[in-house]
Amino acid sequence: MTMREGAAITTLLAALAIAFPAHAVMPVHAAPPAHAALLQRIADVPLPGSATRFDYQSLDTTANRLYIAHLGAGELVVFDVAARKVLGTVTDLPGVTGICVVRALGKMYVSVPGYHHVAIIDLHTLSVVARTGNVGFPDGIAYAANVKKLYVSDESAGDECVIDGLRDRAMTTIAVGGQAGNSVYDPHTGNVLVAVQTANKVVEIDPRTDSVVNRHAIAGSDHPHGMAIDAAHRLLFVASENNAALHTIDLRNWHVVDQLKVGDKPDVLAFDPGWQRLYVGCESGSVWVFTVRGGHLAAEGQITLPHAHTVAVDPRTHHVYVPLQKVGTKPVLRIMSARRP
Repeated sequence: MTMREGAAITTLLAALAIAFPAHAVMPVHAAPPAHAALLQRIADVPLPGSATRFDYQSLDTTANRLYIAHLGAGELVVFDVAARKVLGTVTDLPGVTGICVVRALGKMYVSVPGYHHVAIIDLHTLSVVARTGNVGFPDGIAYAANVKKLYVSDESAGDECVIDGLRDRAMTTIAVGGQAGNSVYDPHTGNVLVAVQTANKVVEIDPRTDSVVNRHAIAGSDHPHGMAIDAAHRLLFVASENNAALHTIDLRNWHVVDQLKVGDKPDVLAFDPGWQRLYVGCESGSVWVFTVRGGHLAAEGQITLPHAHTVAVDPRTHHVYVPLQKVGTKPVLRIMSARRP
């Protein structure tokens, strides 16, 4: 995103040279080798719009639709994963970033930094039915199903904007103590987890009271942003942009159980719960692949792709989707099959 483009990239310090608490950070493992066989290309489907940056994606398995934020073009691409074709676009979304599909409400919530608000789109008509919030730089969005509210990270003001999903209007803002990156919902606790980039923490928000209930420092993290959750095994994965680190956190006690190396400027994470496979898209142009084994991440390898900082996975087919802003002269959606762990 625009707020992160100027962030300084630091070199990851050798973990063995630093004294961490025994339970806080595991040693940093060496980078896995490039391994093209991990992901085999099925198709490159041309995408509409300019050869510019893409950002978040959101998969609606009920409708077989993948929604792709085309940040540089200011539009949302609607892709049919079954027919492997573009169904259309939603326009007038300048700088579009975060996407959250809420099938239960029949709507999709989209962060629009160019207008400093959230656009609400009807899933059936694909039309914008409302716009709400006053957010400096809206980014990641999480849906708290237990209270039917949306939580939108403000990457500039250090707040979380709360939207009433039934009335489609902003309710309040919650100070999180720094620039807010991605947000995810933890179905076990019913809390929303927010990566606070400038504090190197993950904050827990209780949606029932809209208050911060815990602040967890992530030792070894520098500007945490992307997150994904393995709800069944109570694991949280957090990627840090400035030191290319990937942390695995045990949500039962908030101990860091792994700290691994990934490519420079990791951004979007995607988790396949069936195969216990984590994908990390990095702005430096690679997708890194890990598998959860015994509560820890095992590095499988990485593949090089230009501008591959956003990734999505279909838990039914295990196909992986990476929009690439320029292959030749045009943007394409690369569809890949994953090797079974």
